[in-house]
Amino acid sequence: MKFPYGNSDFYQLITEDYYYVDRTDRIPLLESWGKSLLLLRPRRFGKTLLLSMLENYYDVAKASEFDRLFGHLAVGRNPTALHNQYLMLRWDFSMIASRPTFEEQQQVLTSYINAEIKAFARKYQTVLLDNIEIDNTYATASFISLLSVVQQSGYKLYLLVDEYDNFANEVLMGGRPSSQERYEALVFGEGEFKALFKAIKGVMTGRGLDRVFIVGVSPIVLHDVSSGFNIAKNIYFRKEFNDLCGFTGAEITEMLHLVAEGCKLATAQLAEARELMRIYYNGSLFSDEGGEPIYNPTSAFYFLEYLQHTCRYPRKLLDSNLAPDHEKIAYVSRLPKGDKVILDIVDEGEPPSVVELEDRFGIKQMLAASNTESFMLSLLYYLGVLTLDGRATAGGEFILRIPNLIMRQLYADRLREMLLPDAADRDTGQEVARMFYTHGEIQPLCDFIEQRILPIFDNRDYVQANELTIKTAFLTFLFNDIFYKMDSETELKRGYADLTMILRPEMRQYQLLDLLVEFKFIKLTTLGLTGREMRAKSLETLQALTVVQNEFAAAKAQAVDYRGALVEKYGVQLRLRTFTVVALGFEKLLWEEVLS
Repeated sequence: MKFPYGNSDFYQLITEDYYYVDRTDRIPLLESWGKSLLLLRPRRFGKTLLLSMLENYYDVAKASEFDRLFGHLAVGRNPTALHNQYLMLRWDFSMIASRPTFEEQQQVLTSYINAEIKAFARKYQTVLLDNIEIDNTYATASFISLLSVVQQSGYKLYLLVDEYDNFANEVLMGGRPSSQERYEALVFGEGEFKALFKAIKGVMTGRGLDRVFIVGVSPIVLHDVSSGFNIAKNIYFRKEFNDLCGFTGAEITEMLHLVAEGCKLATAQLAEARELMRIYYNGSLFSDEGGEPIYNPTSAFYFLEYLQHTCRYPRKLLDSNLAPDHEKIAYVSRLPKGDKVILDIVDEGEPPSVVELEDRFGIKQMLAASNTESFMLSLLYYLGVLTLDGRATAGGEFILRIPNLIMRQLYADRLREMLLPDAADRDTGQEVARMFYTHGEIQPLCDFIEQRILPIFDNRDYVQANELTIKTAFLTFLFNDIFYKMDSETELKRGYADLTMILRPEMRQYQLLDLLVEFKFIKLTTLGLTGREMRAKSLETLQALTVVQNEFAAAKAQAVDYRGALVEKYGVQLRLRTFTVVALGFEKLLWEEVLS
C-alpha cells in the first residue's frame, strides 16, 4: 500500500496503485449545483487532487481509459452523461511566482497563461480545426482565441482554476513595501488578472466555455475582482461538501488498520495512534450547518507514511508543509487589531464567535484600521487556523475554535514572537521550559513568566485578568509536540484540568516528566493591596494570607482528583509531577507541588 503524500495527480494515484479515498460519488451533486462553482479550503487540504479527479473524469482525451480510471470507483458504477465530454483547460496560479514590480508580475502571469494555452493546443491538436493565436503581451487575447477555436471543434470547454488567489496573496503578504500597490494594480486596475476573470464571465454565455470550477483559500481576491467576475456559486459552506476534501474519522481508522497489520500493532497501540492523530490533525469543520470534523489529508498522510515505513510515530508531528501557515498567523497579527485577536483566541477565556462568517471582503477591508473582530475571525477561518466549533452561543452566534494541536502550536509560536521579539529572550524561555520538563523545576519558569510576560499582559488593557490568562502564558512557553501530548482544559471524569503534559509513548525512553498544573488567579483588589505594597511583602507573608491559602487548597483538591484520573487512564507508566500555581494579579506567581 502506497500513501500519496505530496502527490495530487489523480491519474498517477489510480494507475500506480496509490491509496485513494473515493470522492467521485460527489460528481453528480457538483454537476447539479451549477456550471460555475467556487470551493474554498485551507492550503494543503486536497483541493488540487479534487481538480485532478475532475479533469480526468471530464476529459475527452481520457475517454478510452474511463474504465481503468473510474470503473472501480463510485461514479464509475453510475456515471453521468457528461463524462469525457469536454476539452479541459487548467490553470494553477500557485505556479506564478511573485515579482517585485507590477510590470514584471504582469509578464509572469501572461507567460504562464500562454504556456498553458500552448500545452492545450498540443494536447487537442487532433480535434482543433484551427490554430490558437498567442498574444505575448496580453494573455486574455490568447484565451479568447482559444475559445474561438474550441467553438469550431464541436466540443465545449471546462476550465479548472487551482489556487486562484495564491500568487495574489503571495504578492500581498510578501512583506515588500510595494506589495499592496502591485496587488491593487493587478486586481483593481486594468491588470491581466482582472481581465482574465472578466473574460471568463463574458464567455460563459454560449461562446464555448461551459463550466468553471475554481478553488482557493479565501474570498479576498474574488471580492476584489467582483466587477469582473461575480457569477461563481460558492459551495464551501454546504454540509454535503464538508468532507469533499479531507478525511473522516472512519476513513482514518481504516487506514490505520491497514498500517497496523503491516506493523503488527497491538489493539492498544492502534487506539493510541488513532488518539494521537485525532488531537493533532482532526478538527476542521467547514459547514455552518454542522457536520463531522475533518482531518487534514496532508498531515494524515505524513503521519501514516512515516508509521508505515518505520512502525514509529514521526518525532515532529508538525509537517513542514504546514509550517507556512505560521506566516499567515503572523500576517494577521500585524493587521490593525490583529495582535489582540490572536491573543484573545489563545487565551480561551471566552471562545470567539461571529454572527456570520464574512465571505465578501477585500484588501481594503483587510488593511482598514476600522475592521471588525468578526472580519478578522472570518479571515482566520479561511486560512484554516480557526474552524467552526459546531455549536452556537446563547445568542445564536457561531462559535469558533483552534482546530487541533498542530494549529495551536502555530499560535503558540507566534505568541512567543509577539511577546518576546528578542530571540535571546525566547531562547531563555526554552531553557526554563526544558528545566521543567526534565527536573520539575518550576521556580525558574515562574520567575521568567513573572518578570518577562506578566508586565506585558498587565499593560494590555484588553486582556481579561483571570487564571486563563496565566495558563496562556505558561502554555505558550511549554508547548512541545515532539515530547508531549499537550492539552489544556483536559476532560477528566466530567472535570477539566487546566494543563496536562503527557509524554508520547515513544518518548518514555528519555528522562522526561509527565506534568499536571492547576492555576488560580487573585485580583489585587481582592487582596486589598496595591502592586507596590505586595512587592514589599515577603513570599512567606504572601503565602500565609488566608485568601491565598484558600485558593491553594481549592487548586490542590482539583489537582488531586485530576491526577487520580490520569493515573487511572494511563497507568503506572506515568512519571507524573503535579503543581498548583496561584497568580497575585500580574505581579507575583506563587506555586506549590502536590505530593499527596
